[in-house]
Amino acid sequence: MPRTSSSNSQRQWLLGGAALVVATGVGFGIAKLTTPKPTPTEAAAEAPAAAHGADTLTMGPERIQASAVGLETVLAGGLASEVVAQATVEAEPTGQAVLTARAAGAVVQITKRLGDPVRAGETLALVSSREAAQISADRSVASAKVDLARRMMAREKRLYEQKVSPRQDYEAAMAELATAEAEARRASTAAGAAAVSNDGRYVAVTSPINGRVTAMAASLGAYVQPETELFRVSDPARIQVDAAVTANDARRIAPGDRAIVETSGGETRAAVVRAVTPGVSEETRSATVVLTLTDGPGALQLGQLVRARITSRQSTSAGIVVPEDSVQVIEGRDAVFVRTTTGFRVQPVSVSQRSGGRAVILQGLKGGETLAVKNAFLLKAELGKSAEED
Repeated sequence: MPRTSSSNSQRQWLLGGAALVVATGVGFGIAKLTTPKPTPTEAAAEAPAAAHGADTLTMGPERIQASAVGLETVLAGGLASEVVAQATVEAEPTGQAVLTARAAGAVVQITKRLGDPVRAGETLALVSSREAAQISADRSVASAKVDLARRMMAREKRLYEQKVSPRQDYEAAMAELATAEAEARRASTAAGAAAVSNDGRYVAVTSPINGRVTAMAASLGAYVQPETELFRVSDPARIQVDAAVTANDARRIAPGDRAIVETSGGETRAAVVRAVTPGVSEETRSATVVLTLTDGPGALQLGQLVRARITSRQSTSAGIVVPEDSVQVIEGRDAVFVRTTTGFRVQPVSVSQRSGGRAVILQGLKGGETLAVKNAFLLKAELGKSAEED
């Protein structure tokens, strides 16, 4: 009997020690060897709680730029809510001006060349024009008539006050002055609209906006008509993106929907839908969605072909859509790199669907986070290198 009691006590001590080892193993990270691997749903559900203990990677803005790591702020909405369309960078209606001579004549001076900066009201060229001389002469004649009418009215006023002339002569003089002043205003407005020089020899070609010369057709000595385009000036800061979408997609999009504009080089810019055309083009059979850039034009240029990803708020599809390249497998689990103030944080996620280079995140993200969406594999390699050094 004593041997039996001793054997039972020893067995209980061994079992207790094993339990102690298992319990202690959890504290030292050995639980991976003793506990079953959690399901994706369970792992994603635990992700927010484990965020404080997630791996981090310290990296400054200069290093991020040197590594060509692309960043993007993700928005809520599944693949069904995202509309991908080809788009073109265009100038805003007030961001581009076509400059012509206001009168026919020969180009005698050019002060700006292609690509030069231009200020509003600055002269780009001078055109010698006979019409300009006529407009200037009309202005001078009208001004002289005003002076004469003003003197006649003053004389008639004195005669009327001295009771020498009847009142009707005084009133006629006032009417003549009013007519002469109206004619002078017309002539002055015409001269100003034609940008006629003070000496009446030239018509100035001026820009109504600030910007740069993006097109130039003027040549010294060339005879031009008023409708001939001589220069085109565009403001690079006042641009918009026009996306071509199908009629079905156009019905899902509304002003205020958010979008991401992608360039062929991987740069992304945030945008918002400003307007959607009510019909489709007869030539392309597509509707136009006008996007306004919310964080500046960046490196976008007029005429550049880009891709627009528009997130429709009318869709009930769940999840957050991210580029598939942003999802990396770290320690056997899907994860993304979330931008922090000091670098990046590894965030485990649950991926439900992958299609067309896009992935839907069901759990792990709330929307509004900034992720590494380009060259994220470099961050994974850097993270592994840091772990080996530790």
